[in-house]
Amino acid sequence: MIGRREFIALLGGAAAWPLVARAQQGERVRRVGVLMFTAADDPYGRKSVKAFQEGLQELGWMEGRNIQIEIRWAPNVESLQRLAKELVTLQPDVIVAPTTSATRSILEQTRTVPLIFVVANDPVGSGFVQSFARPGGNVTGFINMEPTMAGKWLELLKEIAPRVNSVAFLFNPTTAPYFEYYMGHFKAAAPSFGIKAIAANIRDMSEVESVVASQAREPNGSFIVMPDSFTFTHRAEVTLLAARYRLPAVYPFYQFPEIGGLISYGPVLVDQYRRTATYVDRILKGAKPSELPVQAPVKFEMVINLTTARAIGVTIPEPLLIRADRVIE
Repeated sequence: MIGRREFIALLGGAAAWPLVARAQQGERVRRVGVLMFTAADDPYGRKSVKAFQEGLQELGWMEGRNIQIEIRWAPNVESLQRLAKELVTLQPDVIVAPTTSATRSILEQTRTVPLIFVVANDPVGSGFVQSFARPGGNVTGFINMEPTMAGKWLELLKEIAPRVNSVAFLFNPTTAPYFEYYMGHFKAAAPSFGIKAIAANIRDMSEVESVVASQAREPNGSFIVMPDSFTFTHRAEVTLLAARYRLPAVYPFYQFPEIGGLISYGPVLVDQYRRTATYVDRILKGAKPSELPVQAPVKFEMVINLTTARAIGVTIPEPLLIRADRVIE
């Protein structure tokens, strides 16, 4: 037996059930496409997608309720175009393209579906947007980093290895057609550090080893890795080569020192994915990409692998260790 008040409350709740059900049934499920330029089992790729999903959840977008996320994993350049076409065919409300190459692949398929890049390099020079303040088309997003970072990497290298006087800048022109974006600043900064700047144009791992071996034959050679999906995908092989030839090297992302690279300085990429969720939210609520300015990273970190430093005979200055956000031992 229940009391009169409880009975009335129960009736009121029962009357509301059909309304709740109709509201849930009538809620439009939005579709978001994501074209990841990594293999499906890549730890960084998985971590990035998770950060993006969490960012959407914090804004009220729940998978299975009001949003459906279609993820396609492209482990190589050959699969990018095919998967880009597949995503566009699904007619999503918005597409997220993490890299410059992924962005270009999507834009070759559509100039109407809203598109957000997560870490694009030189979006103006690449023809993605008209300007940072006024993108002007169906695409906007977040840049990887400013081109002046090339000078910062040289500065870090000289702090770690003061005698270095020959530095190769590694990039693959196929996956980094924007290389001049960084190369100009790299060459401009080199003379002030007494460094011979070398543009190391590489297309496969055999050419990477050739460049690294050549720098190892120099009395004070070294190399810096340009932000590039090719070198990022092959980060394990690149860091192993640096260790084998005992060369000090600087990398753009923390994923390199985590697996044996000496030092990295660059943006916190996972944070870029969380920020991307805010732009997806705004577009799903009616904003146009042309009205959303392209933004620069806000979080940067320096990571040093002290074990690698000892292994290759490099002494990291104490002030640099203090400045580091993370030291791996």
